[in-house]
Parts: sequence; C-alpha cells; structure tokens
Amino acid sequence: MHGPSWLGAVLFLGVQLRALWPAAAVEVHTSKEVDAVNGTNLRLKCTFSSSSPISQHLSVTWNFQPEDLSSHEPVFYYLKEPYKLSAGRFKERVTWDGNIERNDVSIVIWNLQPTDNGTFTCQVKNPPDVDGTIGEVRLRVVQKVHFSEIHFLAVAIGSACVLMIIVVTVVIICRHHRKKAQEKRIEVADTELREKENLRIREEKEASPLED
Repeated sequence: MHGPSWLGAVLFLGVQLRALWPAAAVEVHTSKEVDAVNGTNLRLKCTFSSSSPISQHLSVTWNFQPEDLSSHEPVFYYLKEPYKLSAGRFKERVTWDGNIERNDVSIVIWNLQPTDNGTFTCQVKNPPDVDGTIGEVRLRVVQKVHFSEIHFLAVAIGSACVLMIIVVTVVIICRHHRKKAQEKRIEVADTELREKENLRIREEKEASPLED
C-alpha cells in the first residue's frame, strides 16, 4: 500500500508544479487596424517575444483572410531565410523587412489594391516555444484622393493664407496712417500754439512803448 500511495503523491505533486510553472509560449504583437492608400506600399509591423532563446528553426507565417471571410491565403513564410510565393495574389508583391535578432518579423506589401482589404495574421514559432498568440492586422485600403480635390484644397488653403496676409497688412497700414495723422495733428497744434504765443509776445512789445 505504501507503493501506490507514494506514487500517487508524486504524480499529484508533479501536476501541481506544472500548473504553477509558466508554459512556454510566443507572444506576437501587431497593430490592430491599419489604413493605407490604394497603389502605395505598406509595412506590416510584427514583433514577438519568447521565453526561449531565438532558435535556428524559428519560423514565421503570414496569412491573409479577405473581407468575405473566405479561406486563408498564404502571404509569406520564413524559415532560416525568406521564401517567395510561387502563386497567389501576393506573388512578387511581398518582401521581408524584419530582423530576427531584434524580434522583428515585419513584411512590406507593394502596390496595395482594394482586394487587399481583410485581415493579415502573423504567427511565430520558436522551438521549443511553438504555442502562443497569433497577431492580427486588419487592413483597409482607401482610394486615392483625386487631383481636383487636392487642387481645390490647395487653392482654398492658399486663398485663406493670402486673405489673412492682406488683412494683416491692411490693419498694419491703417494703424500706421492713424499714428501718422495723430502725430501730424499734434505737430499742427503745437505750431499754432507757438505762433499764438509769439504773436502775443510781439503785441505786448508793441504796446509797451506807447504806455511809456
């Protein structure tokens, strides 16, 4: 009886220790949502953290699910080196832009199209850490702004700036002329006052001999 009881205690202790010991896992970090203009290039950033040192067998898998929630499509794969797709919508449109030593597994998608609207997933496996979170990025491709709209916006901003400059200039000129006019009035008043004072002095001098 001592044998089975001892074995059961050991198994129970092992289960408890495993429950307390953190499970090896890879955490993947991405932007949740990204907007980009049709026809441009976009860097999909993806970083990871692992409880184990970076392994030579580390693998990176990027997949894509369209907005219609149809089946996932391969986008990119990395295992010791980047692997290019031989077919699919992302053929010749995806390049590796990561740095494994810096825990960066980002990619660049070239010439974005409206059909690229959907969710991109980034999965990293770093043996023995093969489980963990899968990063997701929801991409929304927006249409280019038409030249007429850009032109109208530029004209509106330019006109507002010119109008503001004109208003400021007019205000400065008006204040300058007002100041000059005020100085002129003060000068005229001083001149008249001096002339009156001189006239009074002459009249007093002319009146003095008569009195004598």
